[in-house]
Amino acid sequence: MKKAPPMPELLVHPLRPEHQARWEVLARGYKAFYETPLPDADYVQAWQRLLAQDRIFGLGATVDGQLVGIVHALFHTSTWADSVCYLQDLFVDPAARGRGAARALIAGVAEIARERRAARLYWLTQEHNHTARALYDQVAQYRGFIRYDHPV
Repeated sequence: MKKAPPMPELLVHPLRPEHQARWEVLARGYKAFYETPLPDADYVQAWQRLLAQDRIFGLGATVDGQLVGIVHALFHTSTWADSVCYLQDLFVDPAARGRGAARALIAGVAEIARERRAARLYWLTQEHNHTARALYDQVAQYRGFIRYDHPV
């Protein structure tokens, strides 16, 4: 009986300049999923801010050197804590889903949040995003909050 070849190793690390083209594909996929497209210039600006770690940071998940998932996060103060971490965007290439990339990206952000002594790590998703919520229910606690957006 033949042994199955080993699964390629999944690595999580900070986004690097050589990831730009693939990051943009994944970022556009994320924005398309949430039906919030942006002009091209906004992707350029976001990428520059991510690399500069200008109030935000990003991690990538790679398999065989190919970027298959991304996460963006930021730290901020709150009334009740000096620092909390908000996981803003998480997206894994549909062809790479089910292999642990999203879970590993969340764990990567959680590790940074612990290192920076954040009081908590939190994120939002849409109620109907059942696939993501199945994972989130395993790795975090749903607290029942509903988000409202007021025009500014």
